[in-house]
Amino acid sequence: QVQLVESGGGLVQAGGSLRLSCAASGRTFSTYAMGWFRQAPGKEREFVAATSRDGNTYYADVVKGRFTISRDNAANTVSLQMNSLTPEDTAVYYCAADRVLGNSVVRTTTRAYEYWGQGTQVTVSA
Repeated sequence: QVQLVESGGGLVQAGGSLRLSCAASGRTFSTYAMGWFRQAPGKEREFVAATSRDGNTYYADVVKGRFTISRDNAANTVSLQMNSLTPEDTAVYYCAADRVLGNSVVRTTTRAYEYWGQGTQVTVSA
């Protein structure tokens, strides 16, 4: 089992940056693909970015070129660097782990991910 704890959320002005971090427990972190999702009020949880076990990355179109996901298997962490933030990025951001088969595979659906953090709030003011 994996426990995930996100940090780094907060309030930022439009155009600003934030860096989210997710710390994972356990010694099997490297066997999971890791993803970031977000959920805005009244909306469904949506995919943001993911990194495969071997570091391949994939992004939702709405964040491509602005967000960067990275993982550190030695430290059991995955991060999301968010630049050029807009009010539309306001949401609770969740870290998730997917024990997918295949070192280079990433998945983008919520049902693919077995473990979830508690979420961290990101608010972008206009």
